[in-house]
Amino acid sequence: MLNGKTIVVVMPAYNAEKTIEATYREVPRDIIDEVILVDDASHDQTVHRSRALGIRTIVHPQNLGYGGNQKTCYRAALQLNADVVVMLHPDYQYTPRLLVALASMVAFGEYDIALGSRILCGGALKGGMPLYKYISNRFLTASQNLLMGTHFSEFHTGYRAFSREVLETLPLEENDNNFVFDNQILAQAIYFGYRVGEISCPTKYFEEASSISFGPSVRYGLGVLKTAWQFFQQKRGWGQHTIFASEGRRLKVDEALSELKTQGSSSR
Repeated sequence: MLNGKTIVVVMPAYNAEKTIEATYREVPRDIIDEVILVDDASHDQTVHRSRALGIRTIVHPQNLGYGGNQKTCYRAALQLNADVVVMLHPDYQYTPRLLVALASMVAFGEYDIALGSRILCGGALKGGMPLYKYISNRFLTASQNLLMGTHFSEFHTGYRAFSREVLETLPLEENDNNFVFDNQILAQAIYFGYRVGEISCPTKYFEEASSISFGPSVRYGLGVLKTAWQFFQQKRGWGQHTIFASEGRRLKVDEALSELKTQGSSSR
């Protein structure tokens, strides 16, 4: 716990058997109350490794995509009464040693969302981010800042902490199930006036770390620009988009309870 708040770490996983143990071993269990791994129909031994480590594990029988995986992660964390939810990729690309720092930014009420930025202090290139990915990151972030009136160092980190209120209030069920979910949730948070902060986060690129291939990267980039343009339109009353609708669909937390009860051996 931090400041009397329950901290839950969620790990959206896909073929992470080679890195999950190194990631989990560095999670500070004296502060983190619970760890949940949601496996998105991996083809390797991710589920076996997760269970062997004693991690609460939920298994998707079919691949739902990165965004669909996150939705399950957040439903399950809310069902376990999380006050702060931190998303940590199990591929060991982001250091678990900053979990407490990220969670603290939310647990002590300074921000509603905290981001671990690979760009601040030059962490991305130092950690081996391919140059083309770095250039794409900078172009997309600059475009988003321009269209959305923000000043973030990057929108594309996968290391994030959320308050319970954010996850309960934002219309997350309106978001896509693919990679653009990451940008849609930030755009929604900014649109609805939540406070978003950043800290510098080192990152590591290596063979076993997950990475989006070229085709999905292009689709992701186009989806990012579309989301930023929809935000721009919505703010000026030029259009209405369901991801920014105040009456949009929220996460159905009861579904998480059903999953946790019916998975049987899939949960610790």
